[in-house]
Amino acid sequence: MEKIMVCKSSEIPDGKMRKFSIKGREILVANVGGSFYAVDDTCTHSGASLAEGTLDGGVVTCGWHGAQFDCRTGKLAAFPARIADIGSYRVAVESDEISVEI
Repeated sequence: MEKIMVCKSSEIPDGKMRKFSIKGREILVANVGGSFYAVDDTCTHSGASLAEGTLDGGVVTCGWHGAQFDCRTGKLAAFPARIADIGSYRVAVESDEISVEI
């Protein structure tokens, strides 16, 4: 695994999320109560960017059809039909720099 620095922690306020392209993957980084989490940005239902949705606590809701994923684990939290979980990645914060392990 390689750690890739994506931004400063001050660039993603609490309760917000941001999308990054890392090594050919679209990754969503979310700030939940001062802790940072990284998951795949693409909804497994219809391919929407989760960054275009909303973040409430640790749950990311897809803006297209409402699928919900736990951004701490990548697990599906709620949706009327069973769809696949999304990938999750380790995040490290060192000296205000957020790095994602890919």
